[in-house]
Amino acid sequence: MTLAIVLAAEPAAGRPTEPPSHPTEPQGRLDGESLTERLAAQWRRAGADDVRVAADLTELADLVADATGPVLVSGADLVAHTAVLKHLATSPVGPTVALVLTDPPAPGQATVREERGQVVEVGTADASGVFGGALRVGAADLPALAEAARRAAGGGPLGAVDRLVADLAARGTLIFAQRVRLLVAHRVGDEAQREAAEAAVAAVDEDRAELKLSVKERDDFFTTFFVSTWSPYVTKAAARIGIGPTGVTMVSVAFAVAAAVLFGAGGRPALVAGAILLYLGFVLDCVDGQLARYTRHFSAWGGWLDTMADRFKEYVVYAGLGFGATHAGFRYGWALALAAMTLQTVRHMTDTWYGALHDEAARRPKVVSADAGGIGGKLNAASTRVQADTGSVSYWLKRTVVFPIGERWALIAIAAALFGPLVALVAVLVWGTLAFAYTGGLRTLRARWMRVPVLTTVEAGLHRDDGLLARTLPTARRPLLLAVLGALGAAGTLVWALLAVHGGGDLPVWVPVLALVLLLGAAQGSRAPHDGSLDWLVPAALRAAEYLFAIAVGVAGRAPAWLIFGYVLVLTLLHYDLTARLEKRQVAPPLHAATLGWAARSVLLAIGLIAGYASIALATLGAYLLVVFVASVVLAWVVLPARARGGVRSPG
Repeated sequence: MTLAIVLAAEPAAGRPTEPPSHPTEPQGRLDGESLTERLAAQWRRAGADDVRVAADLTELADLVADATGPVLVSGADLVAHTAVLKHLATSPVGPTVALVLTDPPAPGQATVREERGQVVEVGTADASGVFGGALRVGAADLPALAEAARRAAGGGPLGAVDRLVADLAARGTLIFAQRVRLLVAHRVGDEAQREAAEAAVAAVDEDRAELKLSVKERDDFFTTFFVSTWSPYVTKAAARIGIGPTGVTMVSVAFAVAAAVLFGAGGRPALVAGAILLYLGFVLDCVDGQLARYTRHFSAWGGWLDTMADRFKEYVVYAGLGFGATHAGFRYGWALALAAMTLQTVRHMTDTWYGALHDEAARRPKVVSADAGGIGGKLNAASTRVQADTGSVSYWLKRTVVFPIGERWALIAIAAALFGPLVALVAVLVWGTLAFAYTGGLRTLRARWMRVPVLTTVEAGLHRDDGLLARTLPTARRPLLLAVLGALGAAGTLVWALLAVHGGGDLPVWVPVLALVLLLGAAQGSRAPHDGSLDWLVPAALRAAEYLFAIAVGVAGRAPAWLIFGYVLVLTLLHYDLTARLEKRQVAPPLHAATLGWAARSVLLAIGLIAGYASIALATLGAYLLVVFVASVVLAWVVLPARARGGVRSPG
């Protein structure tokens, strides 16, 4: 149940009020009682189950002490669209979110400084905004909220709700920022300001603004100019006929699968039709998020499904291109598809962990090298300047060169339609490799400058995907070096296997054994401290090591190319499940231990290769992991939530 608390106005909402200079002038004391009633009604329309009015912070603390779900808190001086309050109440960015405005701060209002969407400091001169007088506090942060309310009840130069958020931030509570865009929200101190704010609210068409707000404020070039220009009309139509975000996601998956089939079939008409379906599938991929934002129907299930569906769609398309290239007479079509999938997964792992690294750097005082103006610091400053220069050539170049999903799908569609599957795969690999080199190099330099050991803030063994075998091996330090050596050993084994099979020979037994030794060496870093400035690269290096070794086993054992692709695809599902849960701040999958861990899986494949049953090992282990993955999904999103509710309902 969501509780909304409106904090009754202090005199002039905590700010000094000048008496009117003339009785007929509209300026005067703010009618806090009527504003309080209005805000209470707006919170009800915004979806609050229970709305209370607290006379002061002490009463607010008592109300919070009895709450079990999220609590919405606002001062009585806020005039805003109801949609602003609804967006705050339903914001998916985090459990605790504060409204942030761009208005000049008035006396009694707390200034805030943000980094990467997080409020990192309250009451600072180096401010990026002003606290908007409203916040949502997640259930886990309610004890901190109650204590902050009691501490702030003694008064101070700030208004009551501003003292509250300042004390909450000082306790280290992770607070995300909710900005107001296109809609209107102002904090008012007198009747003249109130009338002006209410007029500004009335002048904006709330529904039209919400539809525009459903489009991401900052997106990539292709998405911005070739999708978002018309996708809101699809979003509006979907909302009218009652299709939810999950339904749109499923239609998008169907379009991508159909495109993959057409790419595999070959022939100019099929390739052109596949390109069109791929484009429409990407449009729907954008629409599901826009629809969720427009209707404010967010759920953990929807966020997880969107992440998993995106990767599945892309990799199914790679499979269609690989089959199509092979069918057209190119011997290594499936090999290119495998390379594209492996490269993209490793890239995504670095993206995820660099994002986590940057978020962690924003939460703590920055620890830099003695040369604070070194190349890492200069790159960080340059990146910040480019990101702030929205719409410039440098801004779009920076967003495009990293090869985001819109550009990938556009390149695949155009190259496949004009030149065929082989050219599409080669183009994806070339651009993807260049983008990986560019982002990897710059991020490495910036990470060395930031010096934030992000893996120490999470369960490293879970996100390394270590199983029982890795945890029982002796511990060795320098986990990144060990992981890189394991990846290099697997890559060398794959190259040797390709050369041997191409020449009609067999891979010597000692080669995969040596590679396995290096992999087990990487597993020994499981319990070592991951506190190095570059240890955020460990998960990506381990993914590369496992995938390359599995491919090498399949090649050396002459397993069908489609079987090798299928096995690695199942591995990517397991690993994207972990990253999706990391991004959504969720616990480990319920059956994660049953996936055995990357080290044990590699040992089983090596045994299968040495015994002469590589294909059987890949098929058996892949089928087992797929069953575990599906069972884990059902448990996590259907069975366990149903037990918690005391009934059975579908997720989302």
